Amino acid sequence: MASMKRTPNLAEALLPIVCLIILLTTNVFVFEDTLAGSNQIALLLAATIAGIIVRRNGQKWEHTRKQVVKTIGSAMPSMLILLLIGSLAGTWMISGVVPAMIYYGLDIVNPRLFLMTAVVVSALVSVATGSSWSTIATIGVALLGIGDAIGVSEPIVAGAIISGAYFGDKISPLSDTTNLAPAMAGTDLFTHIRYMFFTTIPSIAITLVVFLIIGINYEFKSSITDIELVKSAIGEIFNTSPWLFLVPLILFAIIILKVPPIPSLMIGTLLGGLFAVIFQPELVWEVAGRGMSYTKASYISFMQAMFGDISLSTQNENVNHLLSTSGMRGMLDTIWLILSAMVFGGIMEAGGLLQRITRPIMKMAKSTGALVSSTVGTCIFFNATASDQYLAIVVPGRMYRKAYEERGLKPEVLSRTLEDSGTMTSVLIPWNTCGATQSRVLDVATFDYLPYCFFNLISPVMSILFAYFNIKIRRFVKPEGKTESKPETIETN
Repeated sequence: MASMKRTPNLAEALLPIVCLIILLTTNVFVFEDTLAGSNQIALLLAATIAGIIVRRNGQKWEHTRKQVVKTIGSAMPSMLILLLIGSLAGTWMISGVVPAMIYYGLDIVNPRLFLMTAVVVSALVSVATGSSWSTIATIGVALLGIGDAIGVSEPIVAGAIISGAYFGDKISPLSDTTNLAPAMAGTDLFTHIRYMFFTTIPSIAITLVVFLIIGINYEFKSSITDIELVKSAIGEIFNTSPWLFLVPLILFAIIILKVPPIPSLMIGTLLGGLFAVIFQPELVWEVAGRGMSYTKASYISFMQAMFGDISLSTQNENVNHLLSTSGMRGMLDTIWLILSAMVFGGIMEAGGLLQRITRPIMKMAKSTGALVSSTVGTCIFFNATASDQYLAIVVPGRMYRKAYEERGLKPEVLSRTLEDSGTMTSVLIPWNTCGATQSRVLDVATFDYLPYCFFNLISPVMSILFAYFNIKIRRFVKPEGKTESKPETIETN
């Protein structure tokens, strides 16, 4: 903003946001698949409006372009991960890993307890790996298939999977956001994690109870006979050997050993291809075609699974839906959406438009409850405008850190609020990197699964309630009669 001749006023700052909301809302009613291009164009049109305003205020295009490139660069790891998730889904399908998870899962799952089980399993895997993305792309896809086989609505199952996965993403010491939030607020990792339990445990408990109630009262469309037909159809195509579970076990072990996500997912993809060649020779022939050497057929089927469409046909239509993937190609619309969102967010940030909108919010926060509520609202705002959960943690963290210190609030109050809102709500925004990714991986529209992501919806509300009712709010208090500069800490409850 140093190169600008004048700062934007509130109306100028809000205009691109308003235009974006109008365009996105229109797309919902006009286009059947908004991810196929209409939402991307909406973001670019809104970015154009923001760019005109920024240029009108005197900022040179070179400065704006550099900020846009920087913002896109920050999202590049996410886009690479997204491509690898697409390839992993393909090789895990033709290797029989995901079908085996579905096959054996149908034997042990209790339909009435399935939704609650999906939350718990997703949470355990996510805590162990520290990654909601890896959890959803692996065990989440299998759980969605099991839910589909027993007749549970996909959006409800997706909500359960995401709720559990983001529980782990929030509290695992291996999670990047769990490390980022305390760094922005100025506290240490384990103080942050311990303090988050005060709001996280009630939130996940309520989530589990809600899914238990839904499961007990759910009218299942599939009978035991239907489930057996699904298993039979899977068994006809795949060799569902228990040895296939070595692939996810090795991948989770690699992730737990803190191998970065990109090489971890590549290893998982390669393992899937190797196990396909070993365990699914007939399927390799079917994908590649007969009349060639098995070596050539293996190469073709492996490459096809990584980059393109794989669609396996059985006599059961429900199983056909489960046994189809699109590889990296299926992720290209989502990457296009992320790029468009980063362009919009980059211009809005470069021109000071986002800061201009949030400034009045900070001034109105007079109480602890109002300050926490403002932080929650700002994180959600940045998730919707900057379209990236990291920006939704970093920018509000920088903005509010001094305000929390001036109110005598310990830094973990801020770090917890950043996680309860910035991390949790990112997956609920269709054009956010998280919302776009999980929607594509699970093949369920963001607004369809949003009402069932109870943990993600409850978490920011819980943070606000704790602040307004002054529950477990840690404050600095200067000891009476002492002159030390370092204050003691009290916790109100």
